[in-house]
Amino acid sequence: MTATRLRTMLLPAATVLVGCAAAGVVLAADPTSDAGFPLPPCPVKWLTGLDCPGCGATRMFYSLLHGDVQSALHYNAALIAFIPFFLWTWGAWVLGRWQGRRIPTWEQWRWSPMAGLVLIAVWAVIRNLPFPPFTALYV
Repeated sequence: MTATRLRTMLLPAATVLVGCAAAGVVLAADPTSDAGFPLPPCPVKWLTGLDCPGCGATRMFYSLLHGDVQSALHYNAALIAFIPFFLWTWGAWVLGRWQGRRIPTWEQWRWSPMAGLVLIAVWAVIRNLPFPPFTALYV
């Protein structure tokens, strides 16, 4: 393995370390309890009282780290559905750096940006509808 190839893998390794550190902070803080989570609340929820598309993401991540998929789905089901796409993007980026060429991902598909925006908008509306069964999506 050459020194150049090792240098190209420093950034992917750093992302893994940052991710592990973030997981450690979330595990130590327990955002699902009322004990006073040290990270600030969602500014959209704080200002408007509405759940933004990302609301519940930290609690979802905490639940996944504990293997509680049902709670994770309650906190942010849309983000869980996005995890495979995130992993695909990250994996293609790492493989591309390793091979020295760009690896295609879903982000290059022509319709991806519009589909992503539509899905985020629909999720934002659905999780704020004030009648059952949608009130179960409040976090």
